[in-house]
Amino acid sequence: MVITGLESILKEFPAELKGKRIGILCHAPSITQDFKHISDIFFEREDCRLAGLFGPQHGIHGQTQDNMIEWQSQKHPVFYIPIYSLYGKNRKPTPEMLNGIDVFLIDIQDVGARLYTYIWTVKLCMEACTESGIPVWLLDRPNPIGRLPFDGPVLKKEYFTFVGGASIPLCHRMTIGEMALWIKEKYYPGCDLNVVWMKNWRRSSLFSDTGLPWVIPSPNIPTVQTAMIYPGTVLIEALNLSEGRGTTIPFELFGAPFIDAEKLKKNLDNRHVEGCVFRTHDFIPTFHKFCGELCHGLQIHITDIDRFKPVGTALEIFDAIIETTGPHALKFKLPPYEYEYNLMPFDILSGDSGMRESLISRNNIRIEKERWIHEIDEFRKEFIKIAVYPE
Repeated sequence: MVITGLESILKEFPAELKGKRIGILCHAPSITQDFKHISDIFFEREDCRLAGLFGPQHGIHGQTQDNMIEWQSQKHPVFYIPIYSLYGKNRKPTPEMLNGIDVFLIDIQDVGARLYTYIWTVKLCMEACTESGIPVWLLDRPNPIGRLPFDGPVLKKEYFTFVGGASIPLCHRMTIGEMALWIKEKYYPGCDLNVVWMKNWRRSSLFSDTGLPWVIPSPNIPTVQTAMIYPGTVLIEALNLSEGRGTTIPFELFGAPFIDAEKLKKNLDNRHVEGCVFRTHDFIPTFHKFCGELCHGLQIHITDIDRFKPVGTALEIFDAIIETTGPHALKFKLPPYEYEYNLMPFDILSGDSGMRESLISRNNIRIEKERWIHEIDEFRKEFIKIAVYPE
């Protein structure tokens, strides 16, 4: 059984937190093994005081859908303390929000994809706390897709946005605690960061091996299977395709009204994409892109997790769509996207303009994948220095 940072801190409560006014960044999965939420636990404690709650994208209770759908700060109906939205008017805690807080506690379940916004909310909180002289305590949780190999381009600094604020690949294999350590060393060395590490977790573990309950980290990541496919098909958000939002298996399912699913499947089958198979599946989204329209598409089924590369698979899919539908079939959406109003959405998601330009120019995608390998080799040297958990 994996012992999370939250379980560890409750078993042996740090003296540094006793008597303190505590602010907590948390969301729906911030629970113990017996499903108690961190906010209830800290509200009931008598040796410290819960002074405020902070929530990332999708809200503290996972209530809001999609990108740039904001939620508003409010007063907790039972605790009568402020709940601050960090996905709205403010994405970084203001000095006023931090006023009256002695310690900033973070308990967030990440999904292991660089473009997932939660770690970048953590980065902004670390920045704000560094400026205000407030110590940060981060309670670590598993990377549910840590077993997958490194995959995708390494984010370039000129493409840093709210969907990426560090030079790491799309699949980075780090836990949220290790990423916080990376952020401290690279960007905020003055941050008083204290990570409560997990016990009994290995990077090659499947989430089902941990013994922990799975709580959906956001509305469109319903299962661990979805989380494994997500780092690749999330790029579809920046294309004229449906990524399956409005269905019960978003990101596992993709398509569009103009896709010839049988032709696309045959093309992909001939590519022998490792670790997965494709199955034709039509769908009608109940919301989002092509709402109410019949979409022809495919579902991705993982058959070998040790050979599956979600980003490489997505690149094969995009290349196959162009081959089977025509050179102008795939269209890249224009800004804005996730509070970025200048850079192309596909570029800030993928890491730079390389993948998009390669597809447009019809270069051999093998060359693009080789570029990632060289970038990942450089990243790996830094990764080894901060990696806490064994393979």
